[in-house]
Amino acid sequence: MEYCIVAGGPERYLPDLKAFHSDNAKWVGVDRGVFTILQNELEPHGAFGDFDSVSDHEWSLIKERVQTVNTYLPEKDETDLELALNWVLTQKPESIKIFGATGGRLDHFMGNVQLLMQPDLLESGIKSELIDVQNHLWIAKAGEHMVIEYDTRKYISFVPVTGSVENLTLTGFKYPLKNRNIFRGSTLCISNELIQSSGTFSFTKGILMVIRSSDGAS
Repeated sequence: MEYCIVAGGPERYLPDLKAFHSDNAKWVGVDRGVFTILQNELEPHGAFGDFDSVSDHEWSLIKERVQTVNTYLPEKDETDLELALNWVLTQKPESIKIFGATGGRLDHFMGNVQLLMQPDLLESGIKSELIDVQNHLWIAKAGEHMVIEYDTRKYISFVPVTGSVENLTLTGFKYPLKNRNIFRGSTLCISNELIQSSGTFSFTKGILMVIRSSDGAS
């Protein structure tokens, strides 16, 4: 089962949520993201948050339409998105897609990226992505990974998360690499492109953030 989490980030950064829906998808809302799911005529499987960003009318609709609503005080150790993600992990998902987690406040965005690096999530091997109208972002562990060309996300960047990433090799890319060590703070692997229908990247040690981007909103 794939879980799609919608947080409360600016709606102008959201892609078409219906394009990501399938019979295998369950939707989970975080704070105002619950109302966003309802607006897109999708069915929230669960709701998490302090709901301080919804109006009284929107809150009434959420309580009416969503069976499981988990409410929390604003003063807590975890963000609403972290609480939702922790619950999703207990459901043993095959994959996780997170929307509404980019744009707006930079502290929220950086915190949301950090969530993808939770030890439990990394060790699980579950592919988890932050997705907005222009970008897909995920975290990759050492090994070999395939990427497939598609029109709306032609730029691919590789950003070291750990202090170094060892023996990075890129094949099928405009700017190939062979067993290159790259270090946190380097911009060497920003804005690459595939030159064929698919390519691979591999490395032997470290953790990479992988970002696929388009030229502009699509």
